[in-house]
Amino acid sequence: MYREISLQRKYFLEEVASMIRNSLPLGDDYVLDPALDYLKAVDSGYMSPKLYELLQLFLSFGKATEVLCLIFVERIITAKVIQRFVKKISVLEHFAVSYLTGTNTSVDALAPKLQREVLESFRSGKVNLLFATDVVEEGIHVPNCSCVIRFDLPKTVRSYVQSRGRARQHNSVFVTMLERGNEKQRDQLFDVIRSDWSMRDTASNRDPEMWTPKACLLDELEIYIVDRTGASVTADSSISLLYKYCEKLPGDRYYTPRPAFEFKLLDKAYQCNIKLPPSAIFHTLAGPVCRNQQLAKQLACLEACKKLHQMGALDEHLQPVSDEPSGKDLMLKSKEASAGAGTTKRKELHGSVRIRALSGSWGDKLDGVTFHAYKFDFSCNVPSHIYSSFVLLIEAKLHEDVGNIELELYLVGKKVNASISSCGELHLDSEQVINAKCFQELFFNGLFGRLFTGSKAARKFLLSEDTTLWNQSYMYLLLPLETSCTSSADSWSINWTGICDSASAVAFMKNISVFACEGDRIDQSAHTSGSSVQEPNDSLMINFANGSANINDVNEMVVLAIHTGRIYSIVEAVSDMSGESPFDGNSDDAPAKYSTFAEYYTKKYGIVLKHPRQPMLRLKQNHNPHNLLVDFNDEGAKKRSSIVGKQRQYAHLPPEVLIRINIPVSVLKAMYLLPSIMHRLESLMLASQLRQDIGCSVANFHISSSLILEAISTRRCCENFSLERLELLGDSVLKYTVGCHFFLKHPGRHEGQLSSLRSYEVCNSTLRKHGTDCRIQEYIRDGPFDPRRWVAPGQKSIRPVPCNCGINTLEVPLDDSKFQTVDPNIKVGITCDMGHRWMGSKTVSDSVEALIGAYYVAGGLVAALHVMNWIGIEVELDPSCVSQAIASASLRTYIPNDDEVKSLESKLGYAFTEKFMLLEAITHPSMQEQGVNYCYQRLEYLGDSVLDLLITRHLYENHKNLDPGELTDLRSASVNNESFAQACALGDLVESIAGAVLVDTGLNYEEVWRIFEPLLSPIVTPEKLELAPYRELIEFCGSLGYFTKEECVSKGEMVHATLTLQLDDVLLVGEGFDQKKKHAKGKAASHLLKQLEKRGYSRSGAKKRKHGTDCVSASPPESLEKGDVNVITKVKIQKTEENDMLALPDGAPSILSSSKRVIESINMKKGGPRITLFELCKKVQWPMPTFKTSEHKSRSPMEVDDIGGKRTAFNTFTTKIKLNIPWFGIIECDGEARADKKSAYDSAALAMLNVLQAKSQLIITNK
Repeated sequence: MYREISLQRKYFLEEVASMIRNSLPLGDDYVLDPALDYLKAVDSGYMSPKLYELLQLFLSFGKATEVLCLIFVERIITAKVIQRFVKKISVLEHFAVSYLTGTNTSVDALAPKLQREVLESFRSGKVNLLFATDVVEEGIHVPNCSCVIRFDLPKTVRSYVQSRGRARQHNSVFVTMLERGNEKQRDQLFDVIRSDWSMRDTASNRDPEMWTPKACLLDELEIYIVDRTGASVTADSSISLLYKYCEKLPGDRYYTPRPAFEFKLLDKAYQCNIKLPPSAIFHTLAGPVCRNQQLAKQLACLEACKKLHQMGALDEHLQPVSDEPSGKDLMLKSKEASAGAGTTKRKELHGSVRIRALSGSWGDKLDGVTFHAYKFDFSCNVPSHIYSSFVLLIEAKLHEDVGNIELELYLVGKKVNASISSCGELHLDSEQVINAKCFQELFFNGLFGRLFTGSKAARKFLLSEDTTLWNQSYMYLLLPLETSCTSSADSWSINWTGICDSASAVAFMKNISVFACEGDRIDQSAHTSGSSVQEPNDSLMINFANGSANINDVNEMVVLAIHTGRIYSIVEAVSDMSGESPFDGNSDDAPAKYSTFAEYYTKKYGIVLKHPRQPMLRLKQNHNPHNLLVDFNDEGAKKRSSIVGKQRQYAHLPPEVLIRINIPVSVLKAMYLLPSIMHRLESLMLASQLRQDIGCSVANFHISSSLILEAISTRRCCENFSLERLELLGDSVLKYTVGCHFFLKHPGRHEGQLSSLRSYEVCNSTLRKHGTDCRIQEYIRDGPFDPRRWVAPGQKSIRPVPCNCGINTLEVPLDDSKFQTVDPNIKVGITCDMGHRWMGSKTVSDSVEALIGAYYVAGGLVAALHVMNWIGIEVELDPSCVSQAIASASLRTYIPNDDEVKSLESKLGYAFTEKFMLLEAITHPSMQEQGVNYCYQRLEYLGDSVLDLLITRHLYENHKNLDPGELTDLRSASVNNESFAQACALGDLVESIAGAVLVDTGLNYEEVWRIFEPLLSPIVTPEKLELAPYRELIEFCGSLGYFTKEECVSKGEMVHATLTLQLDDVLLVGEGFDQKKKHAKGKAASHLLKQLEKRGYSRSGAKKRKHGTDCVSASPPESLEKGDVNVITKVKIQKTEENDMLALPDGAPSILSSSKRVIESINMKKGGPRITLFELCKKVQWPMPTFKTSEHKSRSPMEVDDIGGKRTAFNTFTTKIKLNIPWFGIIECDGEARADKKSAYDSAALAMLNVLQAKSQLIITNK
């Protein structure tokens, strides 16, 4: 029925508008033409002379934007129409215009909330011209109001005086508009002015002797003054002030809080008794006895106002106290410094805390060192892959849940289980320490870094330099164990043979000096023996740089190249290749310079091969370490096969340039596991350190380091865990505990005040401040693990990130604004070498909530309260306060119907100890009229938080593998009033009863869950989760690469929402009407989802949605009504002979025939062309383009074009892009070859933009 009425109204208005347009010979836009002669418009009847004069007044203000002008009109429709008219006049566009009316049954009247917003905008100067009815003649105070205009005459002297008094600014203007020749208006205005003048004259010329002052004790009581500010309230104004206070109290559409008055006649005198709403700070007051009712009422209200001020309900200016806590007012003084604190938009620079367990002072000790040892054992699911065990030696002893753990490492096509176990203490003498440091320096720099520094012309061996590679804040040893060791922690020994051999290799490298750059000079010292060329006596022996070995023993031998410092493992000896073989070359200029391998080493490195005829060695090259903590094997079989299928690249080197090292190849394989293991171990050490800082003396309580690690790890870390699940739980714990604390601490405060206190205490800005005060931000892990930047002690980083943060200390000042920004170009999660990183401000508050959730999971509410107090959130659930709340309830005198209480208790399955708690939970504030001075609102506030906690805990525990976003959706669907309404007609009633049970049981929320779980069942599960239609539409279209456009227009109290969705060759339109914009958009989205289903669009396993039952939709295009299957017609690109422009096919919607699209420029930085193309598609509702990339590999480096110039790469990528333009067809083009995939995407996007411009579908103004 409502839909039919709305449509009829729409069609009627359209018909009227059409008739008006046809009656205007110049068209209806003529009046708004900026070049219009308004006098001619008046003569032609388009505009009234009165409106013309009003516009002239506005034009007299000039371009000033600080004008605050009130224009009083008589009727609401007048205010609304003139306001819209003025908005459309271009010469007045620098003025912000609005209108303000009273609340009545008129369709054009404004709701109270909107009234307050408009009035506040006018006070603050956001609105310059305010058209208003007599609703603002009284009560509005705008000190800067510079002009008041009476467009319609005042009807009374009071109205005239009140409206004139609104002009408060010095030298303000009051204008009354009078129609020329209208005698009736003239007489009316003169009467008003005459009466006003008469009153003024009487007041100023009265005889002071006419009145004989009489002493009256009440005169001193008829005014109350605040000594501090001088604010006062009189008996006459006290009534309105009391009403104003009551208006601030909580109410709903069924109840408006207001005071109630009762009069008693006492011996020809009257006494007024006041009853305030249940949520007031006090409920009853008896006024003084007076000679008449009015005076009794006034003096009683004056006493009430005095008491309200003394109890803190009125501030020092005798205004109702805002629900905001006073602490917030103090923070507002530093608004500029703290603007945006706790938001995702603001970014802050923070430091990183040092891990205390990794510090050590043993580096220079001469008498040996005693370490704590932790053994690393590896077990692969492919038995043939062997990894050597390692031992970690550190000075500090790790906690049990850090030093004894297991974790899985994910390699290509296999998994390795790493087991870490404590092995007690181990003493090393000074020589062993020196050799161990040599081993660590050699292998970590040789595998993951560089052993040579400087340019090619002046290279130096890294380990021969004087600079130290060790830092006392980061000291540990990672040493290989003998392969014969068993997995037992008690039976193990360090591979000192290999370690000492590694130290000898370092000494050998220090002694030789064959580091000549490319040239003809040959350094004879490069030879290990004489300079004459001779063959080995034994053909089975192979000569290395530091000795010889049997050719049958070289397989899987670990070697070090003396000319590059790279570490290899030998695959085999190649009998058909030698130093005299033709040089195959790895660069384009090699064939022209070097004929043989021997010549290459002579000219390139100054090394003369002494045994050029011995076979070359095929070597397995080392590679960059990878993040093995992420299971990339689940990303698809296709991707795995492409990775596994990569051709392995080998190096071929003569044995004479290699130093053999007596280390098993299993040690090398295990070393590639160490970066990931140490990253996880260091993270656990960090979490354990935070746990130690927090401390907790709760009996039988233990929280694991892994749980704390989860609470300080963001999703940006790309781990299989993050803080989001714990944050969701911690948010509920925080709201519950803080809510209970304020409920017990402030028994006289109403629900609105309690909610405001809690909202401030749990808001992100407050939590962020608590977190930074405790330095939690220094513990947060907010970036992915980059194994290429990981360095071990003794290793020099080859990918440094120099500190350009503008600060030399690790700790960053929190109050310095230069370390805060909202610049979107600032990247978060990247740590400089000093430990600084930019972090989202909200990340700190999220981690605070996650820590609370972690402690709650580990130790319940007691542990959560402990960490909250450590953070600085002062929360105390004092049992004595609970007992006091129950005792105060027992003092109520109203006795409910015993049968009603028993009936409700039987349905709940719980018998209340204090029956009045149940009565209070089911009492509405409107019962004040029957003498009841309590209501359900405070208990509803408490019950809301306890049910939120219990349901969130239930979902957290029963859906452990659920995505945090889905967990949030489940909670939202489970705790809203619509879900509660399944158990009861009013959702608030469920919450208030839950609050009553909680208080009656002494805050035993487990008992609350026992009672309410059956009532709330079935609780929403992922399978039954229903997304809102609008959200499902957005997510669904996003997955398909389509864009939607929305348009919402307010029509009176109704909102008309229109959503359009452009498919490949069909334009879908959905419309919806509702009083709320959100619901109107939901109805329109529901209609579009139904249309998509008709065309075969569906998602397997998609979540259910709620379909609106009263959707209002316009008639879709003909193509929408033909058939229900998804048939997409591929239309070929059509060209016109004149301009090669894409021609619009017959039958295409008119919406597509728009003018050419214009973009200012293309951002040529990385990602810029893609963003430009995506934004264009979104703007014109084209489906997202698709990319297909092919890879070309080369053994020799190639020069490839890039945004920053030329770039050298071994692999290149070429991308083909496809764009489906609705109603035209598909455009395909290829990008140029680039060194990485994303750059190839940019090249293809740029090519597509150029094609669109060539086909006149796009104009690039600044290409």
